Amino acid sequence: MTDPAVELLRLLAQDVSADHLDERARQLDAPAEVRGLALQVRAAVDAHRRRGAELTALVDTARDLASAADPGGVLDAIVRRARSLLGTDVAYLTLADTERGDTYMRATAGSVSARFQALRLPAGAGLGGLVAQTRRPYWTADYPGDERYAHTSEIDSAVDEEGLVAICGTPLLVDGEFVGVLFAANRARRPFAHTEVALLGSLAALAAVSLVQARRVAETAAALAELSAAHAGIQEAAQAHDRFTHVVLSGGGVDDIAAALGELLGCWVVVLDADGQRVAAHGNAPDRGLAGVAAVHRSAETGRLAVDAGVGAVVVRAAGQELGALVLGAGDLDAGRARTVERAAMVTALVLLFRLRAAESDQRVRTDLLADLLARPAGELDAGLVERGRLLGLRLQRPHVLVVARGPSRAVVLAATDAGSGRGLVSTRDDELVAAVPGTDPSAVAAAVGSADPAVTVAAAGPVVPGAGLRDALAEARRTATALVALGLRSGSARELGFAGLVGGPADDRAVGDYVRRVLGPVLDHDAARGTDLVGTLEAWFAAGGSPRHASGALHVHVNTVAQRLDRVAALLGADWTRPDRALEVQLALHLHRLRGGR
Repeated sequence: MTDPAVELLRLLAQDVSADHLDERARQLDAPAEVRGLALQVRAAVDAHRRRGAELTALVDTARDLASAADPGGVLDAIVRRARSLLGTDVAYLTLADTERGDTYMRATAGSVSARFQALRLPAGAGLGGLVAQTRRPYWTADYPGDERYAHTSEIDSAVDEEGLVAICGTPLLVDGEFVGVLFAANRARRPFAHTEVALLGSLAALAAVSLVQARRVAETAAALAELSAAHAGIQEAAQAHDRFTHVVLSGGGVDDIAAALGELLGCWVVVLDADGQRVAAHGNAPDRGLAGVAAVHRSAETGRLAVDAGVGAVVVRAAGQELGALVLGAGDLDAGRARTVERAAMVTALVLLFRLRAAESDQRVRTDLLADLLARPAGELDAGLVERGRLLGLRLQRPHVLVVARGPSRAVVLAATDAGSGRGLVSTRDDELVAAVPGTDPSAVAAAVGSADPAVTVAAAGPVVPGAGLRDALAEARRTATALVALGLRSGSARELGFAGLVGGPADDRAVGDYVRRVLGPVLDHDAARGTDLVGTLEAWFAAGGSPRHASGALHVHVNTVAQRLDRVAALLGADWTRPDRALEVQLALHLHRLRGGR
């Protein structure tokens, strides 16, 4: 007779199923103790085998998760493996939203409901919300009827649409950090064994580590990308620094800075001065209207780079003074390129400030020189003054026109500065501009300077040689300005006004003498040098009504002598001296000369 214990051991060795083993034990009428021990051995072998399969599956899962670089791929792999390992109808995973304080559906396997796939689970709501809130696993064989959970209409409706009944959820935790919840669910009632809950928990732990690692890999990649971009920005900034430094050290100006910035950024660049006028440009920049763009006004308010409608602008300031603005066709400017623009603005400010200070220093020297010239009465050339002018690029031994403007505007100051190719001297004081401009035509200079602003009165006198003194010319120009105001005129010269130049101000002896010299000077000098009497001849000629014959009778000379003297006058005063307006000036000058006793 077969020994029941031996037969059951043989069957165990053949790896028969527990049902087959139990049936054979009953046939052999094996003692209860032997039968129970055989079934226990069979259960232990099955559990060990199942545990081995689960460990193998977890290893495979870890390998799959490690090979998934994309966080989205990691999540999909997690839910597929959970569904496969537990043999459930559906598996899904929710992720924590730290800003909203809930979890949201991120990946599903086996789900058919769009509503369920878009579900969000508030903390404490439903089974998943409770898992998220407590950081502990929960499971139920019948979720719709389980009153342990806080049911909400939104969650219950989504669960009902998906048809889920049995649900198990376990938290995804890494070093105490809550990442999300992993679920396995069936569409029919099903209890979850503790071993299944533990298996899902192991998978969740593995998934949490993989998910955090994937996130950190992505963060590292992003950090490396930012570092690479920053490195590129540093290189670009270093290149810009080198370009701008070269511009400054080589004595370049704002046009060179605009060109360097435009080439670095590949865009057009315009430099505006404090008045919004263009002083330099690079590229295909708009012709006008840049001073009014919104970016310029915003930058003026903030002091930083501003971009509006594709146009960037940064104000140029130095020593608390607004010197202008850089305007460019910006497009999109990242932080590095924005710093390049602001650095260009700083370099532009330095260049403009250096030039402003140099111009101010030069202007002080010029102003001092002009003051010394204006304080000197007409006389011999002063070699010291001429040399000081030569060092400034001026030729003070050559004829100049002296200009006086009452209430000069900026435009008039600039016009006076530019007159004579910028080789003059300009000073403004007490609401009056005084300038010594190279030239010989005071009327033309007055008209050119006055055309800059018709509202300003501009008078001119001369020509004179500045190195020999300008005091007398200044007095004449001021009298002319006063006369222009009295006559309602805006620009003119003493030569143009003639005797009318005496009507607007105090006609003192010097003013009268200056007028006589201006009209009759060559004739008076000829008489003094040659002992002739051309002045007397002119007086006789005018007294005789312009008749040489009658004048010869009054002078007791031959008529041909009178004719010869008049030819000499024409040579000295110009052939047009008999023109009515000139003749009137000559007659008045003769009369004043006689009244002054021939002085």
